Amino acid sequence: MHVPQLIEKKRDGNRLTDGEIQRLIQSFTRGDIPDYQMSALAMAIFFRGMDDAEISALTEAMLHSGRTLQWRVDAPLRVDKHSTGGIGDKTSLVLAPLLACEGLWVPMISGRGLGITGGTLDKLESIPGFRTQLSAAEVESQMERIGCVMIGQTADICPADKKLYALRDVTGTVPSIPLITASIMSKKLAEGLDRLVLDVKYGTGAFMKTAAEAEALAASMKRVGTALGVRTTAQLHAMNEPTGEAAGNALEVAEAVRCLRGEGPPDLEAMVLELACAVCDRSHDQLAARLRDGSAWQRFQAMVAAQGGDVEALENLTQRVHPAPIIVELPASHSGELTRMDAGAVGRAVLELGAGRATASDTVDFAVGCDRIAKTGCTLREGDPLLRIHARTTAAAEQARATLLTGITVQ
Repeated sequence: MHVPQLIEKKRDGNRLTDGEIQRLIQSFTRGDIPDYQMSALAMAIFFRGMDDAEISALTEAMLHSGRTLQWRVDAPLRVDKHSTGGIGDKTSLVLAPLLACEGLWVPMISGRGLGITGGTLDKLESIPGFRTQLSAAEVESQMERIGCVMIGQTADICPADKKLYALRDVTGTVPSIPLITASIMSKKLAEGLDRLVLDVKYGTGAFMKTAAEAEALAASMKRVGTALGVRTTAQLHAMNEPTGEAAGNALEVAEAVRCLRGEGPPDLEAMVLELACAVCDRSHDQLAARLRDGSAWQRFQAMVAAQGGDVEALENLTQRVHPAPIIVELPASHSGELTRMDAGAVGRAVLELGAGRATASDTVDFAVGCDRIAKTGCTLREGDPLLRIHARTTAAAEQARATLLTGITVQ
């Protein structure tokens, strides 16, 4: 295989064959192709794109670059959800145990936050003792007993994706629909799924800024999932204000616990149920009942315990386990209707407080963030709280306040 010829082929707008793509990914995974050549190919794909057959071949090659989760022949239906990220998006924490209550298996491989977008693993790790790295035997055992597991990508699952994403991140080739599709779908299909629902966000707090961009990505991922034998559906959701009323790791877990008990914010519960209905044959009302009768909450506690987490800590995660030293309200400066609570501004403020990462090597502060975030459309009087800021220092709280005010409009 002469790699420069393949780079030129894609540079000139021609399609790569399945065999060429497979050999490229195999060689890259082994370390036989230098980073500068794969970076050049990624740039060629960025400008020239790929057709559906190429994207499917790339996804499949990345999927089989490492280990995939294997299940017994008569295993229950395996389902999962993937979100393209947002602010305050803690739906996975509620969705996985909810679906497990219906006899489905949910082998969820999740990621960490980067930039203003929060990560499911970071939220889970705010629970003392919670382990996001499990052996294959532990995953299989937990699925048999509980029906859901939430883990991180290991070194032997889709290693090609891990290597390629690291290059894309530093070469300006992240926003490429073919490369995004292959990256997301290879990891999800490595779970051995039967059904997948894609939660594609767009707006100020999302990677995709417009509905048209989100539709294009959703369509690409749906076609690849279907081509590779997984029933794939997609839902588009605006991310112009945060999901729920909290943004920040421990704060979001606490809100997810409320939702699992049937006490969550209406918009969060509605989104969870909408996503659940896409992969489950139960009705909306039947699934909602699981949030009312304690079933989903009990299943979540069982999952936390199985993965080493302190279940008792869930009762006071933000009060005793991760209390922020500074908690201040942000009051409305005048009366009126809240017409804007910009998700991007909230995400930037939470990142500045320390709840997120600017680079992959940064650590996160589990305690900081925002909660009691007012929803657009509500009527406020002067002095009413718009939200609460949880910070380490007064200076950090003031910085967050300034950032938040750029994204809030009361008319």
